[in-house]
Amino acid sequence: MSKILIVDDSPTQLYSLRQIVESGGHQTLTAESAEKALELAADEKPEVILMDIVMPGMSGYQAKRRLSKTDSTRHIPVIFVTSKDGEADRVWGLRQGAREYVTKPVNPTILLTAISEAMAA
Repeated sequence: MSKILIVDDSPTQLYSLRQIVESGGHQTLTAESAEKALELAADEKPEVILMDIVMPGMSGYQAKRRLSKTDSTRHIPVIFVTSKDGEADRVWGLRQGAREYVTKPVNPTILLTAISEAMAA
């Protein structure tokens, strides 16, 4: 069982994503802000982080860059899970170093496949 950190400022999205991830046999941690996610990532060392992009305070892009600059978290793959569904958004997200870019509403099969591939890489 892998530990997956889910980061989203929406309690509804956190619940929905948690249900999908746990149905795939994974343990979940949740954070409602990028700042909290950075703390949890450093303390808990999840195998994968599912990160929303648009959040109050620090964005998912900013959080990904901070994770990449920190020795203890730079190896953790990040999958952006977002409502930003434009091709330019996808390209920018992947340029930020995300392993994958999944749009909302989330297809559970696509998300679980992205998690499996991120852990295998």
